[in-house]
Order: sequence, then C-alpha cells, then structure tokens
Amino acid sequence: MSRPVHFEIHSADPDRAAAFYTALFGWQIKKWEGPMEYWMIVTGGDPEPGINGGLVRRRGAAPAEGQPVNAFVCTVGVADLDATLAKLPTAGGTVALAKMPIPGVGQLAYVKDPDGNLLGILQPERDAE
Repeated sequence: MSRPVHFEIHSADPDRAAAFYTALFGWQIKKWEGPMEYWMIVTGGDPEPGINGGLVRRRGAAPAEGQPVNAFVCTVGVADLDATLAKLPTAGGTVALAKMPIPGVGQLAYVKDPDGNLLGILQPERDAE
C-alpha cells in the first residue's frame, strides 16, 4: 500500500508562511540550498508519527474565498486544540470551520493560513489513540 511521504505548502510570501507554521505548530522551516527556491519543513522527530514537507512560492492565484476544497487537505495532530486555535489570530490565520466533535476520533477544526490554504487541526481522543 502506498502512503503519503511528503507534503507541500504553496505561498505568495514564503517567509510569512514559515512564520505562521512555526508560530502555530513549532515546525522548523529552513531554506533549501538546492538549485530552486524551496524551504524544507520538519514537523517532528524521527520516532514520532507523521511526515515532513516543503514550502514553495505560489505560481498562480491564491484560493478564492468560499471556493470548494479542490486539493488534498492535510490535518495536523495537536495535544490541545483550544490552545492551538487561541494562537491562530496572532499567527495570521483564520478559522474556516469551527471546532467540532468527531465521535471516536477527537475534536477537529479547519483553519486557513495567511495564503488561504485550508488545513485541519485534530486533537485525538485519548481512547482513540
């Protein structure tokens, strides 16, 4: 079975996006020294579940407000959804869909980063882990 191994965030302002994701989740984001403009994202240590990703300058228009989802949506697991959502406005993001319970899974909210990219934030139920 094939599994996702990398994600990519598109941004009109990669430095602003890096500051947002670092402030909200504590991710480490570093500009790649390769032949193209690209930033590497480390989301956690090797023994932790999850994947790392990248950040790239957007080459087209940002998602339009109210546009239906038209891509994969990544969901980030957090220990405390309320605390994470409290950091959202200061980090530069907005709530797209308020916190809701997902029975047997946890509490889920959808947010937008400063570029309008949609992402999920999930606080797993302790019994569901």
